[in-house]
Amino acid sequence: MDYYELLGVKKDASPADIKKAYRKLALKYHPDKNRGDKEAEGKFKEINEAYAVLSDAEKRKQYDLYGSADFHRRFSQEDIFRGFDLNDVLRQFGFGTGGGQSFRTNMGGMGGNGFASFFNSAHGGGCGGGCQSAPERGQDLTYQITVSLEEVLNGAERTITLRKNGNAQNVSVKIPKGIEDGKKLRLQGKGGASRNGGPPGDLYLKVEIADNATFTREGDDLITEKLISFSEACFGTTVEVETLEGKKFNVKIAPGTGHDARLRIKGHGLPMGPLGDRGDLYVKIAVRVPKELNEEQQEAVRALGGCGL
Repeated sequence: MDYYELLGVKKDASPADIKKAYRKLALKYHPDKNRGDKEAEGKFKEINEAYAVLSDAEKRKQYDLYGSADFHRRFSQEDIFRGFDLNDVLRQFGFGTGGGQSFRTNMGGMGGNGFASFFNSAHGGGCGGGCQSAPERGQDLTYQITVSLEEVLNGAERTITLRKNGNAQNVSVKIPKGIEDGKKLRLQGKGGASRNGGPPGDLYLKVEIADNATFTREGDDLITEKLISFSEACFGTTVEVETLEGKKFNVKIAPGTGHDARLRIKGHGLPMGPLGDRGDLYVKIAVRVPKELNEEQQEAVRALGGCGL
């Protein structure tokens, strides 16, 4: 399926255009407005999948890179809907969340609470005497989880201990490769319990990437710094660079290399998503300026100054 075609937008559509197109189609095909219409239900699932990908910059990048067929071979449904919170989407559109069991049932709980009030707000009315109030869903919970750059590189499975209602609960969570700072991992049904027999809420783990003493992250690239002397900058030298996974490279620094110059080691950054290629490792050169000089060094520097250096 072509996500752009599903939403009726061009491939170069802006995020605002994609959001507008999705909202229009969501209003048209929502199951609460098309009860018993299997075709509308299927269409609604498709546009939610399309929006889950095209509204996420990284997923959209991967979709554009690989094309529809290869994208679906590389990414599972879990990957596609990871971090996609339909309640948040509705709140962005200015609508509340309420009952509406149909979408939860048919989409495996992905959407959280249903959408009766969404359409009531959109169309200015109730749903009539045939509506029945569904059991209230439990509260969603959010915790923070700290992830190392090594876990971003390799992915990981962690067991974390949560405190719920005064009791300790162990929860297993998979950390996908390439996870970004601020992203949320959703654990369905691990949130708060319902007060009247409805389904439990979800647990969201907000990811914080831990600082690393050697590397800093810029998107999918990694940056490491190497100090060289002024003479090495002038005449050139070779430095040893170790990657995040422990591989070592001898990197040649050309004569005349300046402060803050960057040298690239291709393909040794972080993954571009769970199944994507890797970014690059950049070696940032810093020319060391000594804070103190002995008499011999002072004379040498004065001599260099006299030569215009």
